[in-house]
Amino acid sequence: MDFQAGEILAFDKPYRMTSFQLVARVRYLLCRKLGVKKLKVGHAGTLDPLATGVEIICTGRATKQIEALQLHEKEYVAGLRLGATTPSFDLEHPVDATYPYEHVTPEMLEATLRQFEGDVEQVPPVFSACKIAGDRACDLARKGRDVSLKPKNIHIASIKVERFELPDVVLRVTCGKGTYIRALARDIGQALGCGAHLTALRRIRVGNVNVETCHNLDTFPEWLNFFIEH
Repeated sequence: MDFQAGEILAFDKPYRMTSFQLVARVRYLLCRKLGVKKLKVGHAGTLDPLATGVEIICTGRATKQIEALQLHEKEYVAGLRLGATTPSFDLEHPVDATYPYEHVTPEMLEATLRQFEGDVEQVPPVFSACKIAGDRACDLARKGRDVSLKPKNIHIASIKVERFELPDVVLRVTCGKGTYIRALARDIGQALGCGAHLTALRRIRVGNVNVETCHNLDTFPEWLNFFIEH
């Protein structure tokens, strides 16, 4: 491998770490081991801090492939809690409203999920990195500013129910670029008439990269030492 010329690495992003923080950590470890002061490093697709799983990291000239890598199909396992909403549609913010959810049946959920498969429009979360006149929507929202985002065209190949134990359900979602699973949770909750928010999110695949084959930050330094020394 030639990290300065360009390599593509896959990591299992830890919980509560931003994608930017993961890039910074990988850059630091590589620069220290290679004995260089600078190294271009970037990621191909942001994961929320409360999400874990596959994060593609590019180094050197491989960063030019980031845009193409972002087009790869992604697969997630998402935990949703029905009957409650939060401003961020996940656990970043506390519950702001609760609703009855006992009317939801497995059959009703399955029928509702079909509405969100295929080519659909989705309004991104206000608490997201979407840009508004150069500012991130989440930064504006945290300052108390009114934020209005336009719907975007996305593609969701499939949504499958992994577990149904009210008020909690677990879904497996296969989708394309630009899909916000938090926004999907919001929309599913609205369609069911009970509200919903994410309680867990794990990206288990990007293209042909599965999370089981990813580097772990805890063991990456040891792998790097072995690779460089041999």
